[in-house]
Amino acid sequence: MRIEARWRALALLFAVRAAMAFQFQTVGALSPLFAERYGVGLAEIGVLIGLYVAPGIVFAAPGGALAGRFGDRRIVLLALGLMAAGGALALVAPTWELALAARLIAGTGGVIVNVVLSKMAADWFAGREIATAMAVFVNSWPVGIAAALSVLPLVAGAGGLGAALGLSLGFVVLGFGLILLRHRPAPRAPGAAAPAAFPRGRALAVTLMAASIWGLYNGGFSMVFSFGPALLAERGFALAAASGATSLSIWALCIAAPLSGLVADRTGRRDLMTAFGLLLFALGLLAARAGAPPALAFALIGVAAGIPAGTVMAMPAAALRPETRAAGMGLFYAIFYALSLAAPAIGGAAAEAAGTAAASFDAGALMILACLPILLAARLTLRAKGAPSAPGA
Repeated sequence: MRIEARWRALALLFAVRAAMAFQFQTVGALSPLFAERYGVGLAEIGVLIGLYVAPGIVFAAPGGALAGRFGDRRIVLLALGLMAAGGALALVAPTWELALAARLIAGTGGVIVNVVLSKMAADWFAGREIATAMAVFVNSWPVGIAAALSVLPLVAGAGGLGAALGLSLGFVVLGFGLILLRHRPAPRAPGAAAPAAFPRGRALAVTLMAASIWGLYNGGFSMVFSFGPALLAERGFALAAASGATSLSIWALCIAAPLSGLVADRTGRRDLMTAFGLLLFALGLLAARAGAPPALAFALIGVAAGIPAGTVMAMPAAALRPETRAAGMGLFYAIFYALSLAAPAIGGAAAEAAGTAAASFDAGALMILACLPILLAARLTLRAKGAPSAPGA
C-alpha cells in the first residue's frame, strides 16, 4: 500500500466529519434567526442544540455494531442519508415541533457517522502514525464549527435562514457523494477477515477507560465554551471581547493537536505526552479562573488540550482488534456522549451554587485531573501479559 493512500483516505474522512460539525453548528451560529422564526427563547434554542448529540447515548453503540455487520460504507451512507433528511426537513419545517424532529433525525445520523468514521480512520492507521492521524481527524470537528461560525451568518445575511440551511444541507450531500464515489476500504490487516465481534476482557476494559478519559476531557473543554464568555463578562469584558478571547482556545487546539500527535508517534512517548497535556490543561483552566490575562490563559488551554487529543483517541486502536473495532468504537462513543452531555449541567450547577462562573472552571479542572488515574489503569491493563497492543502505544 502506498503511503499516500492513507492520507487521501484521511482527507476524505476529515471532509465528511467537518460537514457533520458544520451541520451541528447551524443552530448555534444562527440562533437569533431560529428564535425569530419559531418564536422561542434561549432555553428552547439550547434544547435544539443539544438534540443533535443526545441520540449518541442510544445509537452510538448500535451504530458501531451495525457497521461491523453490514459494512462501514453502507452504514455511513445510511447515516448521511438521515443527516440529509433532517437537514431537508429543517429547511421547510413550519413549526417548532417539526424543527425538533428534524434536528433529532439529523443528529441520529451524525452520531452514527461520527462513530463509523472514527473506526475507518483507525483501520487505516492502526499501528502506525495513529496519534498523528487521529489528532488530524479530531480537528475536523473544530474546523467545521469554525467554518460554520464564519460562513453561515454571512450567507443568512444575504439570503436568509433558508439559504444558510440549504448550504449546510449541500455540504451533507457532498459528503454523501464523497463516500459513495471516492471511499475505499483500508487494506485488510491480520484478523480483519474474521467475523465482527464485541470486544472482551482487557480490550473491553481499555476501551471503557479510554472512553471515560475522552468524555471527561471533552467535558472539561466544554467548560471553556459554555462558561468562558460568562467568566470574562463577570470581570467587565464586553461580550464580543469575551467571546474572541475564548475562541483562542479552539484555534490553538487546531494547531497543537496534529503537531503533538506527530511528536508522540515519532518519540513513542504517548503516555507521557498524554499525562503532561492533561496536567497543563488543568493548570490552564485554573489560571483562567484565577484571573490570568485572558489571551494567555485561553491560548494555553488550547495548546494543552491539543497535546492529548490524538493520543487519547489512539487508545482504542491500541486495544481493539480489527474484528472488534466497529463495536468497540460504538461503545467508546456511547460513553463519551453520556459524559460530555452531563458535563455542562455539572458546570452550570457548580457556577450557580458558587455564584460565579469561575466554579465551572474548577469543575472542569477536576474532570481533567480525574483522567490521570484512569490513564494509568488503562496503560497497566494494556501492558498486562496477553493484552493486544499497537506498536509504540
